Amino acid sequence: MSEDRIMNERKKKLEDLRENGINPYPYTFDKKNNAKDLQKEFSKLKKEEKTKKKVSIAGRVMVSRVMGKIAFFEIQDQSGRIQLFASKKSLENYNAIKKIDNGDFIGVNGTVFKTKTGEITIDVKGFELLAKSIRPLPSEWHGLKDDEIRYRQRYLDLIANPDVKEVFIKRAEIIKAIRQFMEDRDFIEVDIPALQTIYGGANARPFKTHVNAWDIPLYLSISPELHLKRLLVGGFEKVYSLNKSFRNEGVDKTHNPEFTMLECYQAYADYTDMEELTEELYKYVAKKVLKTTKIEYQGKQIDLGKPWEKITMVDALKKYAKIDTKKLSDKELQELLKKHKITLQPYNRGLAINELFEELVEDKLIQPTFIKDHPKETTPLCKQKRDDENHIERFEPFINGWEIGNAYSELNDPILQEKLLEEQEEAGRGGDEEYHPMDKDYIRAMETGMPPAGGLGLGIDRMAMLLTNSSSIRDVILFPTMRPEEE
Repeated sequence: MSEDRIMNERKKKLEDLRENGINPYPYTFDKKNNAKDLQKEFSKLKKEEKTKKKVSIAGRVMVSRVMGKIAFFEIQDQSGRIQLFASKKSLENYNAIKKIDNGDFIGVNGTVFKTKTGEITIDVKGFELLAKSIRPLPSEWHGLKDDEIRYRQRYLDLIANPDVKEVFIKRAEIIKAIRQFMEDRDFIEVDIPALQTIYGGANARPFKTHVNAWDIPLYLSISPELHLKRLLVGGFEKVYSLNKSFRNEGVDKTHNPEFTMLECYQAYADYTDMEELTEELYKYVAKKVLKTTKIEYQGKQIDLGKPWEKITMVDALKKYAKIDTKKLSDKELQELLKKHKITLQPYNRGLAINELFEELVEDKLIQPTFIKDHPKETTPLCKQKRDDENHIERFEPFINGWEIGNAYSELNDPILQEKLLEEQEEAGRGGDEEYHPMDKDYIRAMETGMPPAGGLGLGIDRMAMLLTNSSSIRDVILFPTMRPEEE
């Protein structure tokens, strides 16, 4: 039967219900029990054993079998499913049962028993339609497998695939555990603006919008960094933000234009303190959510509990790609770029090393690893490595070949900061679409005095992917960014 025909039939049932004085969309229902708890509480009943336990439950009808004077239903609430039994003999408004379709929400009161086949069941004594479903559900037996529909119409995905709901419950537990970890260490959670007159804190293309009241452009935040560091200037010593960031970049299995970040700053600390914080945070969250630090991700065994490897970017290239950049001239580096089909215009030695690392090393970093001491050209916001003018005190943690975060010993020299941002502005004029713009108010804040600090940013979506064994970032974002549907 076509969907249009099914919908027309259900609309006719709506009319019939209303004509018989039944409101198909009432306001409330006193739900006192859930399916999972009832299944657990009465699991030891003997077959055909009845109880006098009165229960009140509500949910969506997933299976319905009306057979004359008796009917069986299976309803699904947030916790799971349970079977209902209704009979004309014991249910005053039994005839209304015949108007119920798969997808409808109903509420029932009754007592619990176990059928002769061993099914925990509610003997319905009272019944109420709570919401009439006009559009039919996807096939009960085949579930919903089309990823395009699953991501675009997440409500159908959650109905048809209960395991999906568990992923997002676990994601909520992950975020709760992160907050607990940070607050136990005296970090204060703060908000930063999503709409900004000047974006900054990362090298990325922003989303641009317009505020009519002032007739000026605004940008969606690409990072909370510069606002959080302003708070260090203002006297906060430990701050963090769980926030949405927006970057106008490609979409793939680990990238979504809108994503969730944890970013934190600690006064009087440096990047070695951020290494310890990162490692301890991942261990804490894994233990809290999974009860173990050993996880399996897409067939790979990953141990978050062992001490994480620490290696410089230069040494990682030497170890994993057999490239010793200390011994290579600029001409030899350019030949390597050409060999591996890496385009870098204009050529820059530090950026060339970074590009080679990304191309040849990243995917080999399966176990938790800190890649430390990046070339100074990779960011204008980080302090120079002590006793090494060519590198900065920066690390990126990697798991499963993914960069899962970024951390610095934060630059707090306002004169040097202004110089580096001016160089970025020049790069932007030269055509670099991911340059870091000049933020004069940030320089003004830093001129007021900012304490030495360590800063850390971690991608929450990638953490959720790892801890839920999800193969795509779209599997851990309830409503991922999608191309508009064609009419």
